[in-house]
Amino acid sequence: MALSVGAGIQADLKTFHAFGIYGAAVITTLTVQNTRGVHAVHPVAPDVVLAQLDAVDDDLPVAATKLGLVPTPALAEALAARLGRRPLPRLVVDPVLVAGSGDSLAEGGTAAALRALLPHALLVTPNLAEAAALTGRPVQDVAGMREAAQALVDLGATAALVKGGHLPDRPIDVLLAADGIHELDAARVPSGPTHGTGCTLSAAIAAALAGGEDLVAAVTRARRFVHRGLAAAPALGGGRRPLDHRVSSA
Repeated sequence: MALSVGAGIQADLKTFHAFGIYGAAVITTLTVQNTRGVHAVHPVAPDVVLAQLDAVDDDLPVAATKLGLVPTPALAEALAARLGRRPLPRLVVDPVLVAGSGDSLAEGGTAAALRALLPHALLVTPNLAEAAALTGRPVQDVAGMREAAQALVDLGATAALVKGGHLPDRPIDVLLAADGIHELDAARVPSGPTHGTGCTLSAAIAAALAGGEDLVAAVTRARRFVHRGLAAAPALGGGRRPLDHRVSSA
């Protein structure tokens, strides 16, 4: 998870609260950013990240886990080794590589290293560019999204949600779960450029899973929450709008 303005850990904790779930944070990255863009990225050392994770995991009854920004290959490798020793329940991996502004957040080689996390994931939630980076194939349309979802499951993830928010027409998401492929359609919200959508979606899925919902129901509820948050996005700052996390999570 990253510490940021309107995305990352701020979006995660707001989302958990909206779903009635107590959230605890492990910081992987400190970013210098605002709604206009990312100005600097400072990865936290892997041993410090693992110490934070152990502190939370040793003390609290973790019901579900969301993993966001992993900024370096070294941290991805350390997390994969730790998950091999001590798995985390209902792990949702949001493979963040680039901010909504287009600014890079992860070092070169991180996408390849992230593949080692997929066998530990209940769900992986890449956008089109992230799915392409993880699978090594172009992902530009719904057919490509279906192929990428299967490739991600073949790499070890239990399920995959390939997000189509950057498709030129309707923002269709493709979910490959145990019961097959789901193409999840929605009307595009005319909110303009936004900030923190992917973070909010993956956190909402983890929160719904923590509350006992099955995967398809959790994804459906999370997408509904994001749609409402986008529709109510406040005009804050001079760049991309953050979502409004005060909307209903029902």
